[in-house]
Amino acid sequence: MKIGKNVGRLDSYLRLMMGFSMLGYGITKKSDLMILLGAGKIAEGITRFCPMMYAFGITTVNNRIEHMEKTRA
Repeated sequence: MKIGKNVGRLDSYLRLMMGFSMLGYGITKKSDLMILLGAGKIAEGITRFCPMMYAFGITTVNNRIEHMEKTRA
């Protein structure tokens, strides 16, 4: 079984933004949980793979925005 990308481009940008925000908040408040969650979201945004979405069979890769970018190129 091949595990590929299941997070679309827009979704990955949102995960990165949320992850860096959570990481910064966790560092300033010294919250280990927020640091861990933020680092996880950053990893999901970079790799474009989410284990929870994989477990439920959900993907956001073939959304309309990403499809439009592929047709322009």
